[in-house]
Amino acid sequence: MTDAHTSTEFVIERIREAILSGDLRPGEKLHQDKLADMLGISRTPLRTALTALTQSGLVSYESNRGFYVREFSFSDVAGAFQVRAELEATACRLAAFNMSETAERQLFELVEEGDRLLSPGSLSPENLVPYRRMNVGFHTAIMEFAANPWIKTFVESLHNVPLASDRVIMWRDFYVIRRSHDDHHRIARALAKGQGERAAAIMREHITFALEHLHTQLEEYPEDFLRVPTADTRSSKTRTRRRNRRPAA
Repeated sequence: MTDAHTSTEFVIERIREAILSGDLRPGEKLHQDKLADMLGISRTPLRTALTALTQSGLVSYESNRGFYVREFSFSDVAGAFQVRAELEATACRLAAFNMSETAERQLFELVEEGDRLLSPGSLSPENLVPYRRMNVGFHTAIMEFAANPWIKTFVESLHNVPLASDRVIMWRDFYVIRRSHDDHHRIARALAKGQGERAAAIMREHITFALEHLHTQLEEYPEDFLRVPTADTRSSKTRTRRRNRRPAA
């Protein structure tokens, strides 16, 4: 295996993506032997990566428990969404002054990719990862066009609160996905016209609505907390619903 595949940076990114996508759940113990086998690495870079993830806030460590995925209360998640909404709204206002033909083309190409993925009238499990990639690319592009690196730095730190990440897609209700992607259309058009305040208002509502919908989904489907759908997702008839449960504090 090449050095690139055994580097600490590679291991950090693999574990981070596993946490943000829901493969590793809040409170789950991170068994080093199991992770080392899964990633095909030795325990030395793994422990270094887990220590780095602890410093970033995604992983916690206790002497009698070891490393485990950090747990967040819904209040933590809501607070992260609120700050993210304001920062990305600011990014829109700044980006409107920096829209070149290349920047416009990049945004509209991302929007068109989303259209293609949603064209069947549903977001299928196999299209979830490409759609998430498009969504991350759209939000990241606007922050880059803002030309203020602090915005991207702080927003990326907020993504360490997993459910506040732009990787999370509420995939059950296609109407919600379609509505969210329509926001992408409107934000791109507003930025192309130099309408920074309008783009900022749409972005703020875009992220605020995502928080409201997330709250509803967590109440109705608590077992889906951070879960990514697969082709063999259980049907609603067999899914256990425990409506009184909340994300762990």
